[in-house]
Amino acid sequence: GLAAEPLNARLAKLVSRSPVMVFMKGSPGAERCGFSRQIVAILQQQGVAFDSFDILEDEEVRQGLKTYSNWPTYPQVYSKGKLVGGLDVIRELIEADEFKEALGL
Repeated sequence: GLAAEPLNARLAKLVSRSPVMVFMKGSPGAERCGFSRQIVAILQQQGVAFDSFDILEDEEVRQGLKTYSNWPTYPQVYSKGKLVGGLDVIRELIEADEFKEALGL
């Protein structure tokens, strides 16, 4: 049989699946941690359309993405395939009125 797609190739596709991607615990409306719930609320308040991936459903992605992004915690927000950051970074960007700019919107 064919070897499974190399993890980095899979992650590269996943982070680029939608212009804004959120890697979180659970899913929007069924978040499995407070930080994930907050990030969903913030994106919705900002009127940002996003797609999400539940890292609790996929241990390989959960572990691999930490290395891929060099970011140890979740949630993680990506824009156009690049890491924007986690909850603290997103909050700082919003306070500085640079959030949409950072997303390239």
